[in-house]
Amino acid sequence: MSFAGEVKNELCRTALSRKCCAQAECYGILLYSNTYTAEEIRIITENDAFAQRLPALFKKAFKLTFDRLPEGEGKHIFSITQPRKLEAIQQVFGGDPSALALHINFAVLEESCCRFSFLRGAFLAGGSVTDPRKGYHLELATSHLSVSREMLALMREMELEPKAAQRKGNAVIYFKQSDRIEDFLTSIGAPLSAMEIMNAKLEKDLRGSVNRRVNCDAANLDKAVEAAMAQLGAIRRLEESGKLALLPDKLREAAALRLAHPEDTLSQLAEQCDPPVTKSALNHRLRKLVELGKGEGK
Repeated sequence: MSFAGEVKNELCRTALSRKCCAQAECYGILLYSNTYTAEEIRIITENDAFAQRLPALFKKAFKLTFDRLPEGEGKHIFSITQPRKLEAIQQVFGGDPSALALHINFAVLEESCCRFSFLRGAFLAGGSVTDPRKGYHLELATSHLSVSREMLALMREMELEPKAAQRKGNAVIYFKQSDRIEDFLTSIGAPLSAMEIMNAKLEKDLRGSVNRRVNCDAANLDKAVEAAMAQLGAIRRLEESGKLALLPDKLREAAALRLAHPEDTLSQLAEQCDPPVTKSALNHRLRKLVELGKGEGK
């Protein structure tokens, strides 16, 4: 199952406790559904949990049943065509579904709980969200431009701060920031899904940190290998020219240790000096050998 499907499943586990919130959720569904006119309401979904919730939701909100229920597997299609039922719904929400442009009746959404229920319904009917392991994107899409514009204003008033766009004739409200998506999902009743996004983000950050550390360690190792090769080359040139034996004891000791232990780090070599010296001191001696050896290579 997709992450969006899991989110909708979690939302559908929200209890139907208050009639006003059930009506607000239905309102969000209708404004973001396939058809909402004076002649017909049609809701189509592929989500099983949403399909199971719809009859109970409309029963709680309006004390009515659908005229058409899903048949068989695949897409679940619900519809209401009886004028009496359509009028009952219209009386609750006001407005005129036969008008050229639908609008949100904010009088239905005065309570904050009802506003969040309204957003939940809109997401169930017209929402989608990307798997957080792949990216961060949540959107609500509807063919009703006025509804989307008013939804944008409502969400900003609720301090959710989405962005808006138009795509293929649809008006889209969307989030691309993980923390904004987390806030939205938590507010509409999907805190577990919000936590999954947070965990996915932490995993990405941790993985990125580990990769940076590995790359840094690899780069440092490459530098250390290059330095050791340069030291060995310089020491061998000094040895071939007979000048190594003429150098001070400390430089000859450093050269002997490097020749004997070509893969050891500076710290390991410094500990083997007699007496042991600091890493910085040994590095200075080896750099001196490299400088002297350069002259022998010409």
